[in-house]
Amino acid sequence: MNDPSCFDPDCRRCLRLAAFLDQVKAAGFSGVQNFPTVGRVVGGALVEQEIHSNFNQKDSLTLALHEPDFTTASRVAQAINRAFFSQLAQTQDAASIRVSVPENYLGNTVQFVTLIESLGVTPDMVSKVVVNERTGTVIMGENVRIATIAIAHGNLSIQINESQNVSQPLPFSRGGETVVTPESDIVVQEGKNPIFLVESGVSIGEVVKALNALGVSPRDLIAIFQALKAAGALQAELEII
Repeated sequence: MNDPSCFDPDCRRCLRLAAFLDQVKAAGFSGVQNFPTVGRVVGGALVEQEIHSNFNQKDSLTLALHEPDFTTASRVAQAINRAFFSQLAQTQDAASIRVSVPENYLGNTVQFVTLIESLGVTPDMVSKVVVNERTGTVIMGENVRIATIAIAHGNLSIQINESQNVSQPLPFSRGGETVVTPESDIVVQEGKNPIFLVESGVSIGEVVKALNALGVSPRDLIAIFQALKAAGALQAELEII
């Protein structure tokens, strides 16, 4: 029992703690709970401290990627080297590129960084299929590929119509009763969609074309992609949101 605010009159530890606190107060001491130096600034605060930085005198820079990727880092280094006609940039890992500042930009590193920022680099995209089961939305990247596989999609439709008929006894008959007899009509329809063979390494355009030929809806696409992933034929990451 370490919390003096929680007192149980039937607990011996609480009674001993209460007696100890009474002795402490009688001796001129006082007990304080929690941390008295902790507070909360309503609306927040801004703490500023000037940090000395000699940025223009740097002879090398390290560029850190927001999303680490080996392909993207290599493309950034190649773009810098092509722009300045020199091997200034070297990739250290998937997240950082070390860039040496040219001699003609020493003392003017800000201008050198400005030129680097203006370079165009296409980042590497992960092959991914994102589906939303709630709205039936399907988003596929251009790098999505599937292995050789046969796809068949058919719908089973069952329609039940029930009507109420009245059965009456013949005229002048004895002991007959008028009753209501239900009559059910069941119609079963099954889709006649053929099986489509999709070759290995096809593009996303060909995949969509084949699926459209099957007449599938966006919600049907979700079930098909889940089946492709389970079969190991989908060469992409399947993310369900």
